[in-house]
Amino acid sequence: MANKPALHNPIHLLATGFGTGLAPFAPGTFGTLVGVAFYLALDGLPLAVYLGAVLVLLLVGVPLCGVTARDLEVDDHPGIVWDEIVGYLVTMVAAPSGWPWVVAGFALFRFFDVLKPWPIRAIDERMAGGAGIMLDDVLAGIFAAACLQLAHYATSQLL
Repeated sequence: MANKPALHNPIHLLATGFGTGLAPFAPGTFGTLVGVAFYLALDGLPLAVYLGAVLVLLLVGVPLCGVTARDLEVDDHPGIVWDEIVGYLVTMVAAPSGWPWVVAGFALFRFFDVLKPWPIRAIDERMAGGAGIMLDDVLAGIFAAACLQLAHYATSQLL
């Protein structure tokens, strides 16, 4: 049986989204809520700075998730939600302002993260370690971002 994350370990604490990944149900959804908080903290930054921050969080996430998965003896433990945090931030790259878009981004990201259409599922099944944990959620974020941008374009054409 796999070990439980040790929240006194700063690597596990971050990988589990400050413990939100230990929710008894829908840990990815709770982790994505941490992503919303991160987004709100980064919202309003110039796009280049926002992208830089997301890239740093992604690069930090690879070893963070990899070490935690190794420690827990599970390839992608459900309590590891740093990937959801970063995936949501990818979703919100250049997103329109306002709560409706924050909520729409949340719903779209969760949709693609749970459904895992091709190639997201292929990456999830074939890549191991921290890179595999992170990459499928980054792809889900890209899919969600594309849908969010299309929705914004469509609604701006109607108004």
